[in-house]
Amino acid sequence: MAFRGGAVPPPPGRRGRGGVLPLVRGPALPLLPPGRDARVRRARGRLRAVTDLGAPEHLGALLGIALATAVLVVAARRPNPDWWLKTLAVVLVVDEVSWWAYLLLGGVPGSLLALSLPLQLCDTAILITAAALWTRRPLLVEVTYFWGLAGTIQALLTPDLPQHFPSYPYWQYYIAHGGVVASALVLVVGLQIHPRPWAVLKVAALTIAYTALVGAIDLVTGANYMYLRAKPPTATLLDVLGPWPWYIGTAALIGFALLALLDAPFRLVRRR
Repeated sequence: MAFRGGAVPPPPGRRGRGGVLPLVRGPALPLLPPGRDARVRRARGRLRAVTDLGAPEHLGALLGIALATAVLVVAARRPNPDWWLKTLAVVLVVDEVSWWAYLLLGGVPGSLLALSLPLQLCDTAILITAAALWTRRPLLVEVTYFWGLAGTIQALLTPDLPQHFPSYPYWQYYIAHGGVVASALVLVVGLQIHPRPWAVLKVAALTIAYTALVGAIDLVTGANYMYLRAKPPTATLLDVLGPWPWYIGTAALIGFALLALLDAPFRLVRRR
């Protein structure tokens, strides 16, 4: 998910209504490589200080998600889990829809609809996860597993979230991301719906196709969905992958390696 607070001054000639373009789940950013505009750099520096990865509110959320995941995985192995799996699916959808209602009702002043669409990979993963919980169809489960553990978990470890406990965005963020990761483990470990042969290649192809689609939307709208035009303003793992645009290729290689690693246990089982 993308950054959820404030706005930074746009580059000359791209000033929006009110003189700023918002950074809300797909922020509008300079067309030049990130870091060229000193004002953007200063804004990023201020925002980066907001996210403290060692803060109790962050560590507490991770601990709560880990405990809830363990309980749900055990519960999934008991009879009749259908009702609560569908309840969890509804919770994820309501949680996601509530964020868009929050935006449309002015929860983040200055947010623009075209720049606040549910196009981040985590947003799409939430909806796919809900569908997987409801139907348990193999392809949906496979996408949930690979996207959830290779991508969404990174958003939990390094949250792009300046808002603090107990704000609504804080709860919404951790429920959404934690729900995807927990659901992935519930489906694959708890219900033992394992990825099929070649599933990793199918998910990789879907990921490439989706990234290309989002990249085209970024070009048209001036947004930054999936951080294809610039890194997020808060500290994330992308910061160690090099400057724009090289971090995109590096992240892709790491992503494919993670997909293969997540598939490795099931490949070994299939060979026995």
